[in-house]
Amino acid sequence: MSSWGRVVMDVPDWIDDMASPGVSFEPKDRMPFVIELARRNVVEQTGGPFGAAIFESVTGNLVAPGVNRVVPTAISFAHAETTAIGLANQRLGVFDLGGDGLPAMELVASTEPCALCMGATVWSGVRKLVTGARDEDARSIGFDEGPKVADWQDALRSRGIAVEVDVMREEAAAVLDMYAVSGALIYNGRSDA
Repeated sequence: MSSWGRVVMDVPDWIDDMASPGVSFEPKDRMPFVIELARRNVVEQTGGPFGAAIFESVTGNLVAPGVNRVVPTAISFAHAETTAIGLANQRLGVFDLGGDGLPAMELVASTEPCALCMGATVWSGVRKLVTGARDEDARSIGFDEGPKVADWQDALRSRGIAVEVDVMREEAAAVLDMYAVSGALIYNGRSDA
């Protein structure tokens, strides 16, 4: 290993109690699973109020779960989506989840993508994005979602990524509210920006 160290993004051990690699989820069960990841991350105090997962679109096989790990890992980009994407990349041994020979993949996220996760979604190779809470729900409790293009859904669709929004929005937003009420850190880059 280099003297510079290495970047490690992981998920907490409690996720093993919720699902094993390859377990299959029906479409209606994917968002409840992701919202429960976010909720449990808050309850266990293992990160922020965001959950995500990569699934094979047709079979529903869970490829990789993700939760927000920014504060515990001291990695500014350890968002739920980037964690799930990175774990999926490593599990499959590919940098492109839309590569030849792979089934279509979808990213299910408890909240609309921030500016960082919008880019990660584009570069990941997923063919579908499903979201729960809205950007405005995250901003309302103090999170800075960054400078995301207003027509972000059309921008993704123009790149061949299907988008479905507001799936269980109220339940997903309730996790954000629970986090805010808990008094946990609302972390953002440069508070003077």
